[in-house]
Amino acid sequence: MVETKTTPLHAAHLALDARMVPFAGYEMPVQYDGIIAESKAVRNGAGMFDVSHMARLDMRGDEVLPYLEWATTNDVAKLVDGQGQYSMLPNRHGGVVDDIIVYREGPNFYKMVVNASNHAKDVSHLKGLNEFGVEIMDTTAESAMIAVQGPTAGGIVASLSDNPAKLNDLDFFQTAHCVVGGVAVFAARSGYTGEDGFELVCAASDAEALWNALLESGVAPCGLGSRDVLRVEAGLPLYGHELTDDLSPIAAGLGWVISKEKDFLGCAHIKKARKDGTPRKLQGIRLQSKRVSAPGSEVTVGNRVVGHVSSGVYSPLLECGIAFAFVNADIPLGTDCAVDFRGKPEGGTIVSKRFYKRA
Repeated sequence: MVETKTTPLHAAHLALDARMVPFAGYEMPVQYDGIIAESKAVRNGAGMFDVSHMARLDMRGDEVLPYLEWATTNDVAKLVDGQGQYSMLPNRHGGVVDDIIVYREGPNFYKMVVNASNHAKDVSHLKGLNEFGVEIMDTTAESAMIAVQGPTAGGIVASLSDNPAKLNDLDFFQTAHCVVGGVAVFAARSGYTGEDGFELVCAASDAEALWNALLESGVAPCGLGSRDVLRVEAGLPLYGHELTDDLSPIAAGLGWVISKEKDFLGCAHIKKARKDGTPRKLQGIRLQSKRVSAPGSEVTVGNRVVGHVSSGVYSPLLECGIAFAFVNADIPLGTDCAVDFRGKPEGGTIVSKRFYKRA
């Protein structure tokens, strides 16, 4: 039996009476005050998430750039020091091993953040491609990661830092090394909620001090439940739902993170999908009720099955059920549809998957 792991913030979650659940091999907080309240806290102010379960890798070597150019879909060569990018690890058949973030620390030093559920798979995949002599160091166990998100999140993090002006000036996906709440951190202006904010990486031993400093500054603790709601509202994919080993990222609408200028693993298949299109593509569905649709539920137009739900949540922002679904590529936005709920259709409309976009 595999032992469930905990993050360096496990005791802090228990102290706040978080509801804990197993997730990706870890015991993680799914909620504190409630999913709706936490979602609203992030949209209206600032919330924080323990994302220490996500894997963090350091990559060094003289050939690390050509290695990453081959192993990832985005144009790593366009990064400068202190900058990151959203990207993917493709496989040889044009599917996706994982979606990731790559950060450039220096010409021979990059960081990568990958999904917790794919940690072992990704490391094995990356090592299998490493014919470039790159040193791959897994720093997950010795570090912690806290995502601070919301319209006031950036200002709060900056106010707790030793260099507020520097943090305030960072654009999305830019990074800095600084001190926040008395703790040395790698700070990246990024997140998974559609809001402004930072993802802060620190030593595991400093995690509670950083968490408590943010808590004392009025940042609400939030769990995985609200994080899922926020990412669906913002139109952001989740591996295993909108991205898989067998599905082209073109179908998920992620052509914008796929280079048109370089060759990479599986690029011929992805280029073909970009040129020819895919039978189905990812869209949003806004339901007429507050019901939450389950992944795999059929989507119909008239009496015809046109797709299947990949993710579904209740949106506190829109006060209705919303979903992602892969539907036939020829169906236009604005089309009335129905989602199956155990044999009973629930009316909805096919819309853009970007339900929310901050001003």
